[in-house]
Amino acid sequence: MFTVTNGTIETSGTLLLIGSLVIGGLIGEVIDLEEKIDHLGEKLKVLIKVQSDTKFVDGFVTATLVVCVGAMAVVGSIQDGLTGDPSMLYTKALLDGIIVLIFASVFGIGAIFSAIPLGIYQGLITLGAVLIAPYLTGALISELSYIGSALIFGIGINICFGKKIKVGNLLPALLVPVVYEIIIYFIR
Repeated sequence: MFTVTNGTIETSGTLLLIGSLVIGGLIGEVIDLEEKIDHLGEKLKVLIKVQSDTKFVDGFVTATLVVCVGAMAVVGSIQDGLTGDPSMLYTKALLDGIIVLIFASVFGIGAIFSAIPLGIYQGLITLGAVLIAPYLTGALISELSYIGSALIFGIGINICFGKKIKVGNLLPALLVPVVYEIIIYFIR
């Protein structure tokens, strides 16, 4: 993460970012997570009977990745789980609605169905927040934020230049800082 201190740019967490992307990428490649997300998109396409829509799966996958990897999805869900305050999730829902509408205008109706995995993802984080509460630190939230930012950057590259990066396979990278912080917690 970049910070500006006394007029100079400093970095922190670079090794954790790289390690998270490598470890998460290996896990994602082994379980082929992106293919599973594509397969879910194909099943939805058949279920709602839009076989002629050639961009349905691309819209579903792209919108799903964008709305799931942001820091607000994680932080808002944790805030809701720990304090019962869903205000950040309400704000995120408004922003996601705008983003998904833009994606729907480009990719079609498939983007709208990103709400299904997003609901499951945020719901699981909200339910799990009580279990991980002792390990939540400002550092962990920052780590999740910059790893999420790197994944969103990869999505941007895919949108601009065609599918070059399997961002779906990099999603497990978001779990690496959590495991790292748990290990550090028990070492101290």
